[in-house]
Order: sequence, then structure tokens, then C-alpha cells
Amino acid sequence: MRRILKIAKAELFTLFYSPVAWLILVAFTVQVGLKFTGLMADFVYREDMGFGNGFLTANLLGGMFGLYNTVQQYLYLYMPLLTMGLMSREFSSGSIKLLYSSPVTSSQIVMGKFLAMMAYGLVLLGTLILYIGYAACVVDNFAFAEALSGLLGLYLLLCAYAAIGLFVSCLTSYQVVAAIGTLIILAVLNYMNQVWQDIAFVRDITYWLCLSGRTNEMISGLLCSEDILYFVIVISMFLLLSILKLQSTRQRVSFSMVWGKYLGVVVIAMLLGFVTSRPVMMCYYDATETKRNTLTPNSQEVMSKLEGGMTITTYVNFLDRDYYIGMPNMVNSDLERFKQYLRFKPEIKMKYVYYYDSVSNNPWLDVRFPNTTAKEKAEQLADMRDLNFKMFMAPEELKKKVDLSDEGNRFVRIVERENGQKAFLRLFDDMMKFPSEAEMAVTFKRFTMKLPKVGFLTGHGERSIDSDRAKDYLFFSQLKNFRYSLINQGFDVENVSLAGTSDIPDDIEIVVIADLTKPLEPGEQEKLDRYIARGGNLVIAGEVGKQDVMNPLVEQFGVRFLPGVLVQVKQDIQPDLMIVNATPEAGEMSYFFQDMLIGRNAKIVMNGAAGLAYTEDRGFKVTEILRTDTTGCWNEMETRDFVNDSVILHTAAGEVEAMYPVALALSRKVGDREQRIMILGDADCISNEEFSIRRNLRVMTANYTLVTGTFYWLSDEEAPIDVRRPMGTDNKIHLSRKAMPYLKTACMGIVPAILLIWGVVLWMRRKRK
Repeated sequence: MRRILKIAKAELFTLFYSPVAWLILVAFTVQVGLKFTGLMADFVYREDMGFGNGFLTANLLGGMFGLYNTVQQYLYLYMPLLTMGLMSREFSSGSIKLLYSSPVTSSQIVMGKFLAMMAYGLVLLGTLILYIGYAACVVDNFAFAEALSGLLGLYLLLCAYAAIGLFVSCLTSYQVVAAIGTLIILAVLNYMNQVWQDIAFVRDITYWLCLSGRTNEMISGLLCSEDILYFVIVISMFLLLSILKLQSTRQRVSFSMVWGKYLGVVVIAMLLGFVTSRPVMMCYYDATETKRNTLTPNSQEVMSKLEGGMTITTYVNFLDRDYYIGMPNMVNSDLERFKQYLRFKPEIKMKYVYYYDSVSNNPWLDVRFPNTTAKEKAEQLADMRDLNFKMFMAPEELKKKVDLSDEGNRFVRIVERENGQKAFLRLFDDMMKFPSEAEMAVTFKRFTMKLPKVGFLTGHGERSIDSDRAKDYLFFSQLKNFRYSLINQGFDVENVSLAGTSDIPDDIEIVVIADLTKPLEPGEQEKLDRYIARGGNLVIAGEVGKQDVMNPLVEQFGVRFLPGVLVQVKQDIQPDLMIVNATPEAGEMSYFFQDMLIGRNAKIVMNGAAGLAYTEDRGFKVTEILRTDTTGCWNEMETRDFVNDSVILHTAAGEVEAMYPVALALSRKVGDREQRIMILGDADCISNEEFSIRRNLRVMTANYTLVTGTFYWLSDEEAPIDVRRPMGTDNKIHLSRKAMPYLKTACMGIVPAILLIWGVVLWMRRKRK
């Protein structure tokens, strides 16, 4: 060890007596200072403008534009310049002969050189620590653990670059060649995740070997044993290769033996990498304050109850527009989406099945390949994309295993347990596309408990859940590729009839009655009354012009749909298009209302709504959920053509200006449970049209939140799953805009100047000697 330290000390003296090391240190400090002050200026500006800040540590250091990611880019360029002379200089000057003749081994030479680079790396990152220390002084509750996690990632990356550069330096006596060679190897390692990804076993090795993105999780505050061991293995591999190279130079060894040793080191490293990258072998530590890199407690509870094996089979239709997500060359990237879940259930198996069949979401194919069969389309596409058509299963062969026609033959995953339970994971037609933690967790929760079933009453002109007409309810109930539909948020849905001998099934927990066009028959009313008496939950949505039909249904609860239609005169907006507000009481009832309606000041749009009146003498607690503005709103009794006619308040016609509730939540105790009922003054606000139309209202609308919030409350908070995370406490920065010029001067002027002067003094002292 003493000889290693002596070699390291000598190398450090050589390094710091040269201008290259100091120029890199100064340039690095200036670049980091420029980025740091720019980020701090953004935070200060937001603070002064009243926008506020959140997760300041993460935004400053992590993220796509954070300080740590910027540092990664600089290290890629600087390290080859530092390592190019480690051994090349010894070869070119002839001093290697002195080392060979001295009582030091090849391993001591390599480890001494590498130890010197580790020490220089600490100096280089020391300037970064200086800026982080300043941030900790001006940011409330600065997340030190998260900052240290990122620093560890950067240091390991720097050490890996140094080991690679040292190895390349052992191969040549030309320093420029060593620098270029190091850059080439780094480039190759950064693109290894794109090599041979269509070969099952090989893609795991090459994907693991890829250097790109290895520090991302550590920068975001998550320490994973796979990433740490990756750097340990890669560093060890290149150091061993360097030692073998020096030994082969000092000793006469056959060509085959030398390359055999090289190959052995690489193979062992690859096998170790493969083993340590298996989910069952991984350990994690989330250094973030809010544990945002880890599943929420509710999701963890669900995963802990999943006993036994589980298989997730991804069915990829080659004719689907999203087919590329599951292709062999994208499998490892796709598996990253399940990493958080594999952390808590590493025995999950992932399978991929490729087939072709007609699909519902790719009309481009019929335009590009008119008058062709699905097979002919697939053959031509495979030829265009240089794919082997034989890898795709024929439709009739696939249907022997599973029928995906109900899914439109779209990209879908089937989650299956050992006990035979199955559930679907789908892609969604929105910007996010992939299931979030909420959709994933509720899919797994289906296996651990009976989730609520919603019955939609039929037979009286109600809104249909099977039709995509504008007024119907397909979208929010069971549209498979709509993220917020009930079936994707943990509910089962079905039609319910009260005609003849039919009754409401015992497993129905929520009944939806929307916009009756004719009243219930006495026998049907009796069946509904029995359901209500046993404590069943209800959603009742009325509609303007149907008050006479709907009132007999709700009067037993002390509620009445008021006559007329609610209007409010607004500029450039039709008066019967009501933009209503959530109440503070709604936020207490369901966090969806609190977070997405009140917190973000979003609105609910109702196109033709009836006001609601209520009393609390029927045993129900009544809570107003949505209501109109306090002024300028009345129940219009005369005008019905709101496009061509104007509306005027006419009190003689029974029109009353007031604040009207348009959504009420009723609750009471029935036995050992609480019965819950939601009554809406407009059935259109949750219709297909409302979820597909785009109105220019200059306000944020969130009608889908009315659905999720309502059914979350009606299901006794079982679904959708609550995946909220707490806000971080590092949300205040104590720095004024007046102080920013001084900060910039210090970071980009004073600190680099001190380093530059120090380097010049050392260089001049050596020149004198």
C-alpha cells in the first residue's frame, strides 16, 4: 500500500505542476458557476413574482436541466484530457523502464495512477461542493441526503471515466491517441443499450453495460445496488485490463494467453453484471425527503398482499400504431416502467407476444395499403422495416390462446397470477400514454380484494354506457383507452334492469340513474326502494325539462330539481353554459376535489343545469359540492333559445337571482355502514361530449375530476387508489435579486481567479526549480 501511495503522490505532483489540470479545474468552476447562478436567478425570480418554489433541491441539482446533469456533460470531455498521459507519458519518455526495473508490480503502478485520479476527482467535485454548501445556506430545509446521493453518482462516474482512460493510456505512447481512444470507448459504452437489443440474452448484457444514464437515479435521490455495483464492476474490469496489459509488456506471454485473460476478465464482469441486475438481487435506498422515487404507502400495501407468482404478458400487434413500444429492441426500456413494482415483487415475470391482426387505432394502414388483408399489410410493413415476418403470430393462432377483439386488438398487457386471476393494463389516448401509479396499483389491487361494482339503470331512456353518442356515458364508464374511465380506476360496470323479474344484484354497490325520460313503474320503484333501504349508494343525474320525472325519485331524500334552467350572463359565452365552483366542503369529502378543483382553481362546466333545493329533515346529512356564483345567476323560466334570444331576469315569472347548488352529497348511517348519494343538476356534465369537446372558456375545467372524486367517495375511498405524495419542505429561498450580481461575481470571477492564481504560482515555483 505504501508503494501505491508513493506512486499516487508522484502522479498528483506531476498533474498539479502542469497547466492542463489547473485549466480544467478553472474551466470546470466557471461552467458550473454559470449554471448554478442561472438556476438560482430563476428561483429568485419566481419567488419575487409570487409563483413560489417547490422541491428546490431537486430542481437545482437533479432533473433534465439541473446542475448535476450539466456536470455529467463536462466530465465526459475533461476526463480524457486528464487521463491521456497517465501511462502514455511513461511510455513516450522511457520512464516506464525505471518503473519496470524498480520493485513495484504492475498492479501497484495501475492502482497508484488510479488513486491519483480519484484524488483529483475529489478536488474537481470540491468546487461543486462549495456551490452546494452555499445553496444549503439560502434554501430552507435543504435536502442534504439527496444532494450527497447525486454527488456519489458523479464521483463514481468520474472514477469510471478515469479507469477507462487509464486503460487506453496503457495501449499507446501517444497522448493524443489515448485521449481520442478514451472518447471512442466512452461513446461506445454510452450507446451499448442500442446494440443487439433484438437478441434476448445478449440485450440484457449490452443494456447493462451501457454507461449512459447510469447516474440518473442517484442524481434523483435513489441509490440502487445495481448502479453502484455497475461502477464497481466496470472500474475493476478496466483496472484489471490495464494490469494485464502492463504484465504482458513486462513478460513474454503467448498471444492466445494474453487475449484469453482479457476475454476472461470481460466475461466475468458481464456475468457479474447480469447477476447483479436481476430484480431479486437489488437493494434500494430513497434519499429524497418525500420518498418520491418509491411507490406510495398505499401502493406498497397492495404489492405486499400479492402472494405467489405473477406474469405480465404484453401482446404487441404489429399493425397497432404503438407497436414499437414492445418490440424486442425496446424491451429493456419497456421493463424500466415496471422497476418500482419489481422492487417490491421481484418474482414478476415479463413476457412478450407478437402478432398481427386488424386494429382499431391505425386508419393510416387502410390509406397506405388499400384493399389488402391484415396479413398482406403486415408482410409489407415487415419488409419496409427490415423485420422478420415469421416472428408475428397469425390471428387465428393467437385466438387459440387469447381473444383480444374486445380490446380492439390494441397494445395491451394481461396480468395473471398463479391462481388464475387476470386483469388488463392498457395504453391510453392522452399525452402520458402509459399507466401511472394509480392505474397500475388499482390493477394489482383487483387481485387482493373485491373492488366496487357500478350498475347503470336501463329501460327508461337513461344515458347508455354502451354508446359513443354525445349524450351517453361510454367515456367515463368503460371506454378502455380513456385513463379516467371507471374500469381503469378500479371499478367494474354493468347495465342493471328492473323490468320483469330482474332486480339489482347483491354485488352492486353503486347504482347510477341518469336522465330518466319516463318514470319507474311501481314494481321497479319498489325494487329500487329495497336497494336504498339496504344502504346502497346512488348517483342521480337530472336534466332540464325532466324535473317532473326526476323529482319523485329524489323527494324521498329531501331534494328537489327546481324548474327552469340556470343562466348567468357572461361575455361571449352562452348564458346557459354554467361554470360552477367546488365548495370547501367538497375538498373535505374527497381529495380529488381539494387538489384538483380548489387547489388549482379549476371549474366544472354544465351545459343546461337545473338548480337543486333541499331540506335536511329526511335523515340525510346534505353537503353542497358544486354551486353557482353568488350574483348574476337565476333560474330562467321563459327563454329557451339562448343563441338568438337574450335573457333578462323577470321576477314576476318566478325567476330568482341567487346562488344555486348544482351538486349535492347526501349521507346517513344504515346499519354498520354509511350510505352515500350524489345528486347532480345536469346529466350532460359527465357525458361523452363533455369529455371530448374543447371549449375556449379561459378557465381550467376538470369535469373528469367530478367523476373520479364522486366515485372515490361513493366507494368508501377504495378506488381510485390514493397515490398522493407530501410536498417537500425545501420550498423557500432566502436570496434577493439585489444579491444576484454579487453571487455571479463570486461564482464566475472570484473562485476561478483564486484557483487560477494558485495554479500559476505552483507552476512558476516548479519552473524555478
